[in-house]
Amino acid sequence: MKLSQMIYDYCGLHYKDRLPSLRDKISKRVVELGLSYRDYCNYLQRTPSEWEILVELLTINETYFYREESQLNECCSIILPMMKRKLRDRPLRIWSAACSTGEEPYTLAMLIQETGLFPMGTVEIIGSDINKKVIKKADQGWYHKNSFAFRRMPEHLLEKYFNVENGGYQINASIKRMVKFQELNLLNENDLPQIGEVDIIFCRNVLIYFDQDTIKRVIRNLHQNLKPNGYLFLGHAESITEMSLGFQKVDSSKTFYYRKEPNQNETLRYISG
Repeated sequence: MKLSQMIYDYCGLHYKDRLPSLRDKISKRVVELGLSYRDYCNYLQRTPSEWEILVELLTINETYFYREESQLNECCSIILPMMKRKLRDRPLRIWSAACSTGEEPYTLAMLIQETGLFPMGTVEIIGSDINKKVIKKADQGWYHKNSFAFRRMPEHLLEKYFNVENGGYQINASIKRMVKFQELNLLNENDLPQIGEVDIIFCRNVLIYFDQDTIKRVIRNLHQNLKPNGYLFLGHAESITEMSLGFQKVDSSKTFYYRKEPNQNETLRYISG
């Protein structure tokens, strides 16, 4: 099916051997437009804005606050103190890739505030996603009070960092200022300069939707934006240990993550810049 190849080339989602699933996700849209699947391929080529709608239909945006607590604890108790010692006068920069509706970057912002290590204005968190609709919701920072997004949220953080508004919870202004959102395709090398170099990347539960070739492309792109000795957090079901992509696995008692292996030139540039 030509459409599955077009989707793969655009965003790396692998439907070549899952055509029934692909049809289930997009059949309503194709009928709505009055097109055949073949004609829909041509429509995508003529109408680039249709990709936004298609991506929304294909992507899974299930996420929640305080997800994978062991990784968050490791970041806050081990990595952030190390970062504090070596950053000197520049901001800490963190990238939450494929952030969906914003729960992950906002969680990171709250927990960083809880550490007391970084004064306000010295942390920059970027949340990105290929889905423009979820990015817009993330930027609003409002979540319904009955949302499953709060199912792991500690009560004291909810009370401290959210305001009750319109039957839901609005992230407060101090946390919202720490996080900026933007639409971004992890496979598009031209998008990466928008992010700039970062110290820590969270890209969790994304690679499970890609084949090996696409995983390697995504990891190389993340590697490009990560500073020497920076850290990469993936989901617990994701591993790049055997791929020789410039990362060293770091094992702790309750989780694992990856450290970028710098070459000598990168190290000198990092120290001087």
